[in-house]
Amino acid sequence: MKKSFSKKTVLLPLPVYIVATYDENGKANAMNLAWGVQCGYHEVSLSVAKEHKTMKNILLKKAFTVSLATKSTKDISDYFGIVSGNKVDKIEKSGVHIVKSENVDAPIIEEYPLTLECKVIDIQEELGDYRVVAEVVNTLVDESGLNEKGQIDVDKLELITFDSVTNSYRILGEKVGQAFKDGAKIK
Repeated sequence: MKKSFSKKTVLLPLPVYIVATYDENGKANAMNLAWGVQCGYHEVSLSVAKEHKTMKNILLKKAFTVSLATKSTKDISDYFGIVSGNKVDKIEKSGVHIVKSENVDAPIIEEYPLTLECKVIDIQEELGDYRVVAEVVNTLVDESGLNEKGQIDVDKLELITFDSVTNSYRILGEKVGQAFKDGAKIK
């Protein structure tokens, strides 16, 4: 028998995205965002509340970067989620290092080993927030996150996810199967 938890939404894993933008003065800002998803082979979709400085910057610049939080960036990532960029210079306070993207008008935070450079395709207002759809124009990965063949190694990155059941961060787990292959056993 299953126990009812009413409207408790449990969709896991929820990646911990760090969305970085520039404001009208070229000042960098970053926020922690859990409500996002890959929505195509080269597109991402984010749900961002209207009041966030990041959203104002996205509307202005039509560009942003998304870095995936890791075990080693957990504290900085959590900080980016508990402090408002409308009140504090989070970049200065956190001590992270910024370089300008060569592909979009947005900052890259050097402490994160995996960063997607994104150009806005569409912005829609829905459910009181904005849904932002963007094209990933480039993906940057530190060499420390690559395997011996030069490919992205998810295990080496030690990506974390947000556990909305316990309000905690968890490391992305081990590989347990092969997509587009394991199901063929049932045929």
